[in-house]
Amino acid sequence: MKVLVTGAAGFIGFHLVEALMKRGEEVVGIDNINGYYDVGLKYARLAEAGVSPKNGETRIAFSKDTLNYIYSSKHSNYRFLRLDIIDLIPLEKLFLAEEFECVINLAAQAGVRHSIENPRAYIQSNVVGFLNILECCRLVKIKHLIYASSSSVYGDSSKIPFSETEKADMPVSLYAATKKSNELMAHAYSHIYGIRSTGLRFFTVYGPWGRPDMAPMLFADAINKGNPINVFNDGRMQRDFTYIDDTVEGILQLTYNPVPKSSLNANIYNIGNSKPINLMDFIQGLEKEMGKEVSKNFMPMQDGDVKVTFADTGKLNKATGYKPKTNLKKGLSKFVSWYSSFYGS
Repeated sequence: MKVLVTGAAGFIGFHLVEALMKRGEEVVGIDNINGYYDVGLKYARLAEAGVSPKNGETRIAFSKDTLNYIYSSKHSNYRFLRLDIIDLIPLEKLFLAEEFECVINLAAQAGVRHSIENPRAYIQSNVVGFLNILECCRLVKIKHLIYASSSSVYGDSSKIPFSETEKADMPVSLYAATKKSNELMAHAYSHIYGIRSTGLRFFTVYGPWGRPDMAPMLFADAINKGNPINVFNDGRMQRDFTYIDDTVEGILQLTYNPVPKSSLNANIYNIGNSKPINLMDFIQGLEKEMGKEVSKNFMPMQDGDVKVTFADTGKLNKATGYKPKTNLKKGLSKFVSWYSSFYGS
């Protein structure tokens, strides 16, 4: 199967590409490698997948006029392009040239809090960019589009656990609003053009190669350097922390076992651990794994944040048999092992 993975230099995208490689799939990865967080980490992920700048250059050039692939030195069936999904013309060239069987769109401007300060970046990447993906899928009649949504669409819901049957129409951040827009846009394209689409609502993914703007990396970095951490809502928070391998397994289950085509070609699934963890327990577990305690600044709730996330994964389990396998202790142990080797202790 030939698969396009957008956001291939991102946290989930990198791990998904590696998993697809192990299964012998032919994969093209694209990413704009923007500066929202440390591009050095993004290039390190690419290097781990065998993708490095050409001819001793320090950066990978954008592909616009030609599809200037970089072939992985590690995986013979992996090619990478630095391409932004907001650039429609080169994106159309890619779709026409490759005839993908499946598209997995993980490219997005991430970050709930950042969306308050930079709203236009989110509309461009998450709405305009996603429209471009939909248009390219329509152009070449893609068999299956899988795309990243977010647990953020549930807002500060009082109904626990979060179920896909909820309306989820009261987001508390622009980021969440753009992700809900993706679901509505995909539904419309599925209805009008018959494109099979699957939206994935991810729940607090953590693990090796994680995003440095997310709590697990922020906490680990502070513990490592002896700096205090900010703990919001005075620590009275719960998160459905989901280990990266379990997240990727959920994506793969839906890639290889799509729901049979019917009158409803657009589906939404939660991918989470279904075991929300108290934020203070998560911090204490991280302290124990790293062998250090950290000073805590207890802060009020932040704009755009929610108190609890809790995934009901019954729908995904019924469709694919999905069950997360990594408990918090094991996940934190693997995360800290990677963090220590990558950043030093």
